[in-house]
Amino acid sequence: MTETLAFVMDMLVHATPLIVAGLAVAIAFRAGIWNIGADGQLIAGATAAAWIGVSTSTEIGWLALPLALIAGAIAGGAWAAIAAWLRSRFGVLEVISTIMLNFIAIYGVSYLVRGPLQEPTHVYPQTSSIVTGAHMPTLVAGTRLHWGFVIALVLAVTAWWVMRYSAAGFRIRASGANPFAARSAGLINVSRVTSVAFIVSGAIAGIAGAIEVSGVTFALYENISPGYGYTAIAVALLAGLNPLGVIGTGILFGALETAAGTMQRNIGVPATTASVIEAVVILAVIAVAQLRVHRATSVA
Repeated sequence: MTETLAFVMDMLVHATPLIVAGLAVAIAFRAGIWNIGADGQLIAGATAAAWIGVSTSTEIGWLALPLALIAGAIAGGAWAAIAAWLRSRFGVLEVISTIMLNFIAIYGVSYLVRGPLQEPTHVYPQTSSIVTGAHMPTLVAGTRLHWGFVIALVLAVTAWWVMRYSAAGFRIRASGANPFAARSAGLINVSRVTSVAFIVSGAIAGIAGAIEVSGVTFALYENISPGYGYTAIAVALLAGLNPLGVIGTGILFGALETAAGTMQRNIGVPATTASVIEAVVILAVIAVAQLRVHRATSVA
């Protein structure tokens, strides 16, 4: 396998959780929900998938994988539901609650992998390896690229179609664009729509965590997410909250992460350079958007 092919495969592996988590953020933001908790929801999904993977009998075979993915979606949705309930019941800002839930998820995993779910030797802060039936099949033989990337593409296309052509997508867009008009003129139950969108967003982020466990790590350990949920915010914003655009921006950020690791190994350039480049790209996009708004205002 050539170095170029290896780079492309690793890039797509890195891009997979970013695409799925980016979709989660894009859907929430389009509904007017500032879901900053995709990282915690991803970790919750990874935890549930790992639990299924280590506790399931090998006798069920291939059923272990869909069970792990479903468990990841349920856990991510449930984690988001906490913030959704606090928002609708007590008016708690989701920016605050989701950030706090991120830390709870991180330290919760630390407790689990050093306690109830720690591997039998109690040497490493991680779970045992998940059963083979819960492994994501390889997409390209001889590479690390798995079918999770295909799942990410399917989710992106499905989300694009739902947001663009379905009544549910219209209600989400209307609620996010102007909740007052949606409520009065559109007769939309904005509170219900935003809560459902919030939970769906969390479920998608949970799937990202489940894919990471079943396709890459094959176990749960501390710091399983190097900040995928936070990078996903940049992925979604750079794509203009367009689910199809998230595919491109997710691959872009995946390429940056892969290139950073390669440069650090080969020529000693710090991997944090990628974070600097990502920040510059985001600032440039924001600057261009503000410039367009300013020009439109000046013309008007």
